[in-house]
Amino acid sequence: MGWAGTGNGALLGLAAESGFDALLTVDRGFAHQQNLDDLPLPVVILLAASNRPDDLRPLVPKVTGVLSGTLQRRVYHVSGAVPGG
Repeated sequence: MGWAGTGNGALLGLAAESGFDALLTVDRGFAHQQNLDDLPLPVVILLAASNRPDDLRPLVPKVTGVLSGTLQRRVYHVSGAVPGG
């Protein structure tokens, strides 16, 4: 797609214009770098120990659950932490 090196704000716009339904990222600072009131599409932030497949794989069921629902133009955080655990 030729988007390598594109900043987060521009990347969001390109993704929305290209028909993407959501943006998935491991950038923990993403929500602090963007105007969250003006997101062009939903953003899912994966909170894992690293961006290695072995660390991300356990999040797949939760990510699938988020993406299967009705998405709003907001930031969703997905982690492996068990609520109350």
